Amino acid sequence: MAQQVENKLVMVDEFEEFIALPENRVRLLELVNGEIVEKMPTEEHGAIASKCHGEIYIFLKQNPIGRLTIEARYRPKDDQYNDRLPDVSFTSAERALPLVKKGAVPQMPDLAIEVKSPDDTYKEMREKAAFYLANGARMVWLVYPEKRMVEVYRLDADIDILTNGDVIDGADVLPGFTLAISDMFN
Repeated sequence: MAQQVENKLVMVDEFEEFIALPENRVRLLELVNGEIVEKMPTEEHGAIASKCHGEIYIFLKQNPIGRLTIEARYRPKDDQYNDRLPDVSFTSAERALPLVKKGAVPQMPDLAIEVKSPDDTYKEMREKAAFYLANGARMVWLVYPEKRMVEVYRLDADIDILTNGDVIDGADVLPGFTLAISDMFN
């Protein structure tokens, strides 16, 4: 995930000021439990996130049921220590707020997709899934390029582990959407 940028506990207002500095505007920064963290994606990471985004985008062109974003910021409404940046996210039309033009969306998306970067640990990835679900997401996909595997998390459900030969589906979040795991990595 991550290269730690600051050592002191940072609040959302301070984070907003920090990311507005000219030298930080092009950096992928998150606020994770009061720590500013820089995401360090690779080309592989970007290709997989783009594939997920592209496939869902095509699906949504035929089924306009919500809003799809890439690297958009989300923050739980009353949380002063978190401002997260999922690689890909989807919010249903029913839950979508007016389009946020500055700052973070003050809720979690329905679906958050996180692709593991080389610096991410499995523990950090699973903590992301738990955070998204605890704060309003309905489903999280954790994508592991080195294992060609996806873990699917939902509230009150077992974790699904999918590998080559399996097909991921959108369940009740993206009803009718499917994607072969092998296609995600090709």
